Amino acid sequence: MDKTMPRMWDKYQKVVHAKLMEEFKYANTMQVPKLQKVVLNMGLGEAIQNSKIIDSAVTELEAITGQKPVVRKARKAIANFKLRAGMPIGCSVTLRKDQMWEFVDRFISYALPRVRDFKGVNKKGFDGRGNYSVGIKEQIIFPEVDYDKVDKIKGLNITFVTTAKSDEESFMLLKHLGMPFSK
Repeated sequence: MDKTMPRMWDKYQKVVHAKLMEEFKYANTMQVPKLQKVVLNMGLGEAIQNSKIIDSAVTELEAITGQKPVVRKARKAIANFKLRAGMPIGCSVTLRKDQMWEFVDRFISYALPRVRDFKGVNKKGFDGRGNYSVGIKEQIIFPEVDYDKVDKIKGLNITFVTTAKSDEESFMLLKHLGMPFSK
């Protein structure tokens, strides 16, 4: 069985790796930062009143990623929010290897250009350890989500976990991969 390489992984190996090697003057090829995983998370506070919203979120995240999400449950009870321990309040997916590279390609090439009034993603989403997080206000920017079946617009957080040691290395890695950062 001939397995094709994801387009973004191919770009990383042939173009981005060499650019980063030259830019940061690494002594060893293993020092070059790369993506480890991509984590998608939907926190749904409304699930306290409407438990069906978790089912729709799981279906949509599964369509977006091609992988079954894990339902996240509350760890502690908070009386002011009418939240009990063990109640489902969100769902998340962790993508690695080929699925991760395919998702990054679709996110940069198809989903981000569909955002209304898009001027680039915020540069302030770095955490100081080389990871980048971006918040999406509407899940309908992904072409896999059927707009007619969406009952409520939900946002999601996407975290790109890299092997980079600094935010600058991570920024250059994502920039060379094609992430459109704002000016």
